[in-house]
Amino acid sequence: MRFLIIGGVAAGMSAAARLRRLNEDAIITVLERGPHISYANCGLPYYLGGVIASRDKLLIQTPQSFQRRFRVDVRVRHEALRIDRPAKKVTVQDLEGQRCYEESYDKLVLAPGGSPLRPPIPGIDHPAVFSLWTLADTDRIAAHLDAARPAEAVVVGGGFIGLEMTECLAHRGIRVHLVEALPQVLPNLDFEMAALLHRHLKAKGVELHRNDPVACFREAGRGLAVELKSGRQLDASLAILSIGVRPNTRLAAEAGLALGKCGGIAVDEHLQTSDPDIYAAGDAIEVPHPLLGRTTLIPLAGPANRQGRMVADNLTFGNRRRYRGTQGTWTVKAFDLTAAATGLSEKQCHAEQIDCRSVIIHTNSHAGYYPGATLLSLKLLFSPGSGRILGAQAIGREGVEKRIDVLATALQSGMTVDEVIEIEHAYAPPYSSAKDPVHLAGFAAENILRERIQVISWEEAWRADRAETHFLDVRTPGEYQGGHIAGARNIPVDELRARLEEIPRGKRIVVYCQVGLRGYIATRILMQRGITGVSNLSGGFTTYDAAVASL
Repeated sequence: MRFLIIGGVAAGMSAAARLRRLNEDAIITVLERGPHISYANCGLPYYLGGVIASRDKLLIQTPQSFQRRFRVDVRVRHEALRIDRPAKKVTVQDLEGQRCYEESYDKLVLAPGGSPLRPPIPGIDHPAVFSLWTLADTDRIAAHLDAARPAEAVVVGGGFIGLEMTECLAHRGIRVHLVEALPQVLPNLDFEMAALLHRHLKAKGVELHRNDPVACFREAGRGLAVELKSGRQLDASLAILSIGVRPNTRLAAEAGLALGKCGGIAVDEHLQTSDPDIYAAGDAIEVPHPLLGRTTLIPLAGPANRQGRMVADNLTFGNRRRYRGTQGTWTVKAFDLTAAATGLSEKQCHAEQIDCRSVIIHTNSHAGYYPGATLLSLKLLFSPGSGRILGAQAIGREGVEKRIDVLATALQSGMTVDEVIEIEHAYAPPYSSAKDPVHLAGFAAENILRERIQVISWEEAWRADRAETHFLDVRTPGEYQGGHIAGARNIPVDELRARLEEIPRGKRIVVYCQVGLRGYIATRILMQRGITGVSNLSGGFTTYDAAVASL
C-alpha cells in the first residue's frame, strides 16, 4: 500500500509516524515544500525573545532522523503542484533540483496547513515588515534583530502570536507598540476578560493601540513608519504581522475536492474528503464545532496532531474512528498572566442566537492561607434551560490552564452546572482550595439557575439609567474610598441588616463588592427582607473597573 502525505509538521508527520507504527510494510512518502518537517511552531516567539536559547531546541525531527526511526521517505523542498485523482498521481516540483516528476499513491493525505494573512496594506512588502509562521521566518526576524538592534517595534495583531511576540520583544529590552484593529486583544475572549489583559500589558510598558488598524507602512529615515487609521504614526525598526491565518486549499480546490462554507477543505466525521481515497487533517480543514452545529476553521496544534493520528487509524483499519469536533480550547502567556478559554464566548452566543447566562468570579489560585496565592478570574457560560456548560474563560498567574482543562472536559462530555459542582478535584493548600475555583463558579451558576439571585453584567450596570438605579457598595469604607461606581452608597455588608431603612424602594438595586462574594451575601439579605429588584454585579468592582477603563 502506497501512502502519500502532502505537508509535514503537525498533522502530516503525526499521520506518517502513526502509519508506520501500525503498518511496517507500507510505503510512506511525505512531501514538504519547506526545508523542515517537524519543528516547534509554538516555540518560535520564545526563541526570538531569548527564552529558548538554542535554535536546535526547536527541531523535533529531521528528515534523516525520521527516516532512521520510521523508514519514511521524507522529501523536503518538494512542492505538490497538482493532483490527478483519476490516475491517483501527484505532480511534484523538486525546488532544489529544479525537476518535475509524478508520484503515485493508493491513499493520499492532505496536511497543507495554513498561511499567515498579508492583506493589501500599502507598504506591507517593506523589508522590515515580517510575518512569523515558519522556522525560516524566525531566521529572517532573528537576523534583522541582530543587525538593526531595534529600540522600538510594532506588533500588528493581538492574537496568540501577537501577544507572545509582544512579551518576547519586551524581554529583549525593546519598547513594543501592540496594534489591534478590534477593540480588544484576544477576540475569542469577552471584552471584560480581555480588559484584565489590557491593564496588565500597559503595566508592563506596552503601548497598546486598540480599535486602530494599520493604514500603511513606509520608509522613515533609517527605520520604518507605521501609520494608523487614526493618523497616529509609530516609528520603529521592525513590524511583526500577526493578523490571522488562511487555510492552504489551492491544491484541493484545483483537484475538485469539496470545500466547506468557511473556505477550508470539507471532510466527513472520518476526516475523509469528497474523494474516498483522500483524507485531510490540520489547519486546512473545516471541523465540526460541537456547540454551533456547523463546521468552522480552528487552526490549533493540538487538534491537528490528533487528527493526523486519527487519519492513520482510519486508513489502516477502515473508518472506525470518528472525529467529534473541535471546541477551541486554548491558552496563551502574556508576561506574568496566563489566559485560557474553551467553547463559546458570550459574544459568540449572542451572534449565534444561543441563549446563555454567565457568571464571573475572582478568587485565589490556591488556599489563601498558603503563601503565594494570586488572583484567578474565571467566567463560566451555561444554558439557562438545561444548565449545560457552553464555555469558560480564565485569566491569572497560576492554575489557569488547569481549570480550563477541567471545564473543557466537562463541556466535551455535555456536563451541566449541577454535574460540574460534583467534580472531584485533587486538593492540597499549595494547589487549590477545598472549594476549587471551578466549584465556586459552579455554585454561582447554580444560584442563578435556581433563581436564588439575579446578576447584572458590568455593561448593563454601566448603561443603566442612573435615575432608576441605586448602586449599593457593600465593601469597607477604605475600599470605597479607593475607587467606586459614581453615585454609589456605601454600606458595608456587616452593617447592612441594621441599615435597611437607607435602601430606597421602587428603584433597581445593583449591589456590588470587590469580586462578587460579599455582594451575593448582601443580595440574599435584601431579597429575604422583601426588597425587590435587587441584582448582584457579576465579577464585582474588579470586573467593572477594568472593563470601563478599557472602553
